[in-house]
Amino acid sequence: MQDNVKEPRLIVETGLDLRVAEIIEPTLDAMDFRLVRVRLLNQNGMTLQIMCERNDGTMNVEGCEAVSVAISPVLDVEDPIDREYHLEVSSPGIDRPMVRKSDFVRWSGHLVKCETSVLVDGRKRFRGKIVETSEDGVTLERDQPANGEDPRVTVPYSALAEAKLILTDDLIRDALRADKLAKAEAANQNDEIEDEIEDED
Repeated sequence: MQDNVKEPRLIVETGLDLRVAEIIEPTLDAMDFRLVRVRLLNQNGMTLQIMCERNDGTMNVEGCEAVSVAISPVLDVEDPIDREYHLEVSSPGIDRPMVRKSDFVRWSGHLVKCETSVLVDGRKRFRGKIVETSEDGVTLERDQPANGEDPRVTVPYSALAEAKLILTDDLIRDALRADKLAKAEAANQNDEIEDEIEDED
């Protein structure tokens, strides 16, 4: 599946968190990063946590620093938070929040837990393996179905309030493999660019 830079998030913030997201998202887009989540937390006084990643799903320390340097002046100008705060930019991590349709496609076959804003199949909390994704929702194979419950449930994307991967050995292995592939691809692209420059000389 082609990464769509402008793919909207299914799960977005509210209130002040949403205001911050709206302020910084154009800067992230311009840098080829995707916003995952914004959270204002009451820790270390006040911490503004920005979770983001590159469009290929990778993130490293240099990426976090680049984003931090780019969004700090934007936040200073707009000044949405009326108190002192500490800015913390991080990667989504392995047991990441799932906020776009492509996240569910990419991590198909892995365990996820999600909460819905409305009742789906008589409940609001689900946990299971992603077995199918469609334009409208994700089908989970529950890992602990209750008596008489269908082992499979389809959760509409429009009903999602929160979703997150569950840390497993398989997930760690696949995440490391995906990261390695993305780094190799980035290195190949750099080599090609260098070759082109040498050819021009």
